[in-house]
Amino acid sequence: MTRPLSLSTCTSLALFATLAMTVPALAQTTSVASPKTSSPAKSENQCFMISQFEDWRAPDNTKMYIRVNLNEYFRIDMAGECPELTFPDPHLITVWRGSNEACSPLDWDLKVADGTGPGSFAVPCIVKAQTRLTPTEVAAIPKKYKP
Repeated sequence: MTRPLSLSTCTSLALFATLAMTVPALAQTTSVASPKTSSPAKSENQCFMISQFEDWRAPDNTKMYIRVNLNEYFRIDMAGECPELTFPDPHLITVWRGSNEACSPLDWDLKVADGTGPGSFAVPCIVKAQTRLTPTEVAAIPKKYKP
């Protein structure tokens, strides 16, 4: 004769089944989020020391070229248009938070002012991408836009 399962046995079996299904999912989530398997957003090759940011030029209102450490160049792409980049006397206003390196668009808090007087207005520009340029890409920048 079979005995009916008690309430505590049923609860234990349900808990065990739930844990058996959850543990592999948690393990998978943990491994995806770990630094070893995440995308290389903070690649050493894409970083520069913010204290070495020297100069910049904007060929249009969607990107700018920057020079760091005398002979390293990056292209900074905007998420949208930033017309102030091409105004006659633009000034960058950058606020760096946290690290002393800029490695990704998240490190940029960029505003562009259309002058230096009391009537100038700083407009935020959202950075979409930061790309280190190869020597060939640097050579292709028109002299007028090379920082």
